[in-house]
Parts: sequence; structure tokens; C-alpha cells
Amino acid sequence: MNRGKRLCLNKQRRLPPFFMSAYQRILLKLSGEALAGPQSFGLDAERVKSLALEVAAVASKGIQVGVVVGGGNIFRGVALAAKSMDRVAADHMGMLATVINSIAFQDALEQIGQHTRVMSAIEMHQVAEPYIRRRAMRHLEKGRVVIFAAGTSNPYFSTDTAATLRALEIKSQVVAKATKVNGVYDKDPNKFDDAVMYDRIGYTEILTKSLGVMDATSIAMCRDNKLPIQVFNLNTPGNIMRMATGEPVGTIIG
Repeated sequence: MNRGKRLCLNKQRRLPPFFMSAYQRILLKLSGEALAGPQSFGLDAERVKSLALEVAAVASKGIQVGVVVGGGNIFRGVALAAKSMDRVAADHMGMLATVINSIAFQDALEQIGQHTRVMSAIEMHQVAEPYIRRRAMRHLEKGRVVIFAAGTSNPYFSTDTAATLRALEIKSQVVAKATKVNGVYDKDPNKFDDAVMYDRIGYTEILTKSLGVMDATSIAMCRDNKLPIQVFNLNTPGNIMRMATGEPVGTIIG
């Protein structure tokens, strides 16, 4: 082995255990509430635009970006009525809420020049492409941001599970879970001042301690397929770029 290769290997060994090089393809999971901004529901135009700018900046670095957006900011307005509804009907309403958010996010991205596609798990040809895995991957390879709407199209599955499923299908290197806190804590940091944040934590520990980062199905899917999850604070400007380019931000699960 020549001296140059030895130096390269030595540098790699000295990296901290939580360091990741820049990802080539990520799946970003946003909550619907992230698009509501300071409002309790609906869409906040300035917040949507600021998130679009951050995602477009990541895409401009050559990093392929898939996005799954929740629907809580819209569905919350009918949540009380939905409590008395059939669960399947209520879940379908929630899926349609994610389509509204996806179209809004697509519009914000395209207004700043970022080519984007919305792909829906429920076919609605007039407003979105049907989700086809190979087509989605081709869009990503061409530098387009792909927004996956309508969850998995099946009731009883959350958008966290949809994000994990799409990440696995498109061979994403990480599920980037954007939250309102800095990472994963041993207890709720909004309630306990002595809450401790993890730099890294295992899937099984998340499940056994019921830390509530994502639903158990999505955590188990990531564990079974060795797909890392990176949890970070969306409210800190620039964190999407830091996460995507490998800076140690938030908590890595896996």
C-alpha cells in the first residue's frame, strides 16, 4: 500500500463515530405542521417558501431529494368530526390532505426554479403523477425533487411509515426526520430540563423505551433493512443542508 492510501485510511479512522459523508440520495420527512408556520393549521406562505429554498439549495449540490409531507395542518381542522367516522374513511381524508400540502410545496419549489414532481399513491392524473418506483428514481437522477403524496394509499399506516417505505424503494441512504427539537432525547425536553439528547441510538432502544420519534412500524422497517434515520431540528435555518452534507447535526438512529 502506498503512502497516499495509508494517509487516507488514517484520516478515515480518526473521524468521530457519528460522522457521515454527504449523502447522494435522501428522503426528507416533513410534518404537515411544518408548513403551517406559526399558525395552528393551514399553510403559511412564508414558511413554505423558506423550506422550499432550503430543499432547493440541497438539490443544487447534486444531492437527490425525495420528500414526504404529512397532512396534520389540514386534517386537524376536521379531526374532531373524524373521531366519529370510520377509521378507513378518516385515513383517506388524511391522505388527501397530504396531496394538498405536496402540491403547495411543489409550487413553492418551482417558483424558485427547482424542477419538481408530485407522485401520488392514489391515482389522480389531473393533479399528480401516479407513483411508479422506476419513474421516481429516474426523476431523482435528473435532479428533480420528488414529493411522494397520499401516504402508502392504505389506511392504518402513518406518513412516517410511508416515508420509510418510499426511502427503501428508491434506495435512499437515510430517512431525514425533521422535528421541532434538536434530536432524540431520553425524555420530553419541553417538559424536563434535565432531558439528555443522544448523538446516536439503536433502533431497539428507541422501541423498548417508547421514545416516540416515529411510529413503531417505521422504526422496525428501518431496523430490518439497516436504513439509518437522522432526527434534527427543522426550525434551525440551514439544518437541512447540514444534515444532507454530513455535518453532525441531531441524532442518528441505527
